[in-house]
Amino acid sequence: MTAHPPPQLGTDPNSAFPDPIQCRHADGLLAWGGDLTATRLLNAYQQGIFPWYELGSPILWWYPTPRAVLIPGHINVSRRLQRTWRQRRFELSMDVDFEGVMAACAGQRAGQRGTWITPAMQQAYGQLHQLGHAHSLEVRNQTGELVGGLYGVALGKVFFAESKFHHQRDASKIALLALSLALEAWQFRLIDCQIWNPHLEQFGVRCLSGTEFSTLLRHAVNETDRCHPDCCHPWTARFRQWCRHH
Repeated sequence: MTAHPPPQLGTDPNSAFPDPIQCRHADGLLAWGGDLTATRLLNAYQQGIFPWYELGSPILWWYPTPRAVLIPGHINVSRRLQRTWRQRRFELSMDVDFEGVMAACAGQRAGQRGTWITPAMQQAYGQLHQLGHAHSLEVRNQTGELVGGLYGVALGKVFFAESKFHHQRDASKIALLALSLALEAWQFRLIDCQIWNPHLEQFGVRCLSGTEFSTLLRHAVNETDRCHPDCCHPWTARFRQWCRHH
């Protein structure tokens, strides 16, 4: 519990967030309230802020520090995962089934009472997907069943990873590896993983201070990402092209 409760956001989706560097909450709780409009979400992600709350709770906005990140091109890959990658047991796609990936990520998991990926969150990120800002990576087995994947938000040269799932061994790891390799080819700077966990440690996660993360983010989100102008979801075509060479 903090001595100074976090402030409530204004009703205008363009209303300012508190300065995340000044956040004094031990876990990074920055503010509460507001809405999940695309405008509010994009304003938040540009500053490294994201929503995370349970059903029945007000919307909570977070800026945790230290910040866990992966650097595309500098991810540790175990020998077993390298072998799985070479065996090509999975089919990869991007932005083909965003709703399916979010729904799978929202599924109840062992040891959890519920999910923070509420129906409102699914609707909000679905809108971001329609606008071309949120993306999914799907992993299917040899029979075409969706067995793993992840989704997140891309701004400039930063990918903000939100959640992943797997129904088959290594499926989510393959998704993360494919994402990292593709983002490296597209010259992305960061994969924001938000909070450290033991699973990320095996991939070589780095923990940045709030100031370090903010400095890198400020430059990277403003870098131009060249896309195919004639494609509604340019990542789909770009990923297919990338897959043909990997």
